Order: sequence, then C-alpha cells, then structure tokens
Amino acid sequence: MIRFENISKIYNSHSVALKDVTFEVNPHEFVSLVGRSGAGKSTLLKLLIAEEKPTSGKIFFNRQNVLKMPNRELPFLRRQIGAVFQDFKLLPNKTAYENVAFAMEVAGKSEREIKNDVSRVLDLVGLKDKMNNFPRELSGGEKQRVAIARAMVHRPSVIVADEPTGNLDPINTWDIIRLLLKINELGTTVILATHDKEIINALERRVVSLENGTVARDENPGRYILS
Repeated sequence: MIRFENISKIYNSHSVALKDVTFEVNPHEFVSLVGRSGAGKSTLLKLLIAEEKPTSGKIFFNRQNVLKMPNRELPFLRRQIGAVFQDFKLLPNKTAYENVAFAMEVAGKSEREIKNDVSRVLDLVGLKDKMNNFPRELSGGEKQRVAIARAMVHRPSVIVADEPTGNLDPINTWDIIRLLLKINELGTTVILATHDKEIINALERRVVSLENGTVARDENPGRYILS
C-alpha cells in the first residue's frame, strides 16, 4: 500500500533529516513511528502527503509513485491520506460542523453529500452534540476529535497522525488513541508518529523506530526502545 524506498532528505550539510529509509506499510495496519524530536518522523509524513520532496528515493502509494504525480492530482492524494496534527489546525471562526464541511466544499461536494457525511463523521468521533460549537468552546480533546473528523470525511484509506496527543492531558490522550484504534478496526490504515513511550508500549502494535534519520528497528509487535 505504502512504500518508502531509500528515502533521504537533506536540508543542508548541518541538517540531515532522513538517510536511506526503506519500509512498507500494509493495508489496515496500525504502525507507530517513534523517535526523539528531530529523528525524522514529521518529515517522513510530510513527504508521504507531498508537502515536501525527498532529496533522493521513491515513495509509492497504491503502486503509484507519489513523486511523479502531477500537481493537479495531489489534492486527490491528500483526500486519500487524511492528516491530523498536534496543533489541530482548525479555522477559529467556523463551528465544528463548518470546519469539517469546509474540507468537502473545497473538494466540490454537493450540499447533500456534505450534510450526510459531516454528520456521519462527527457522530463517529462522538461530537454530534457539539457540531455548532466554535473551537474556542471546545476542549483540547474535542478540538482534536474535530480534526480527526475532518481527516476522515473523505473516507481516506490512510490516516497519518503527527503527535496528535502532544497538547493533551492523559485522559484526552487515551480518548484520542482509542478513537484511532476504532478507526483502524473499521478498516483504515493508521500511521501514528509519537514520542510517548507509554502509548507505544500499551498499543502492542508494529513500531518503526527512527534514530538520527535512519530506521533503527522495525518490530511487530514493538516497544519504545531508543539507544
């Protein structure tokens, strides 16, 4: 489904983010990317959704070379790979419903599709009763649930979550992790980037460990082990 093949990302002689990284992610997997800050986790996810380009190597998504996709096809790629971030990236002047609906409006969906699908995903993340609340009226955990709903509204085959619990307290952290597990059980591939040791060891899923921009370990099930 996803293959990173000999990926390197070099910003300059003093900043090497990734060096010759190769691994695959299979359909329906739940994979955690772990490593210290600066290990290359976020860079790898940005390369997958074509926000950045590698210095060398190839990235395949459903057998298609992401790096050779024309710009007009990138929006379709990003609808197939829903992204969730640490800082939520919600529009402050739009309600929870409007934040999710906006992603569909940009994609040219009809009002009927928007109404049906937005209600569906807000129900999935447990926020149907908060759909008319603005981000300032939501807790950190609820904001992240809106962000996950927005990522899910196009029915992507993959969700990439880059430190999605980094700004949350322990209770909300586990609520979000349980939600990602539920999404995975429904058939969506999940790639979780985190440096939270407790989460990784509790999940007992596949773990790809990055150290100094390289794959140090790839184990299933894996644990959080950094040298």
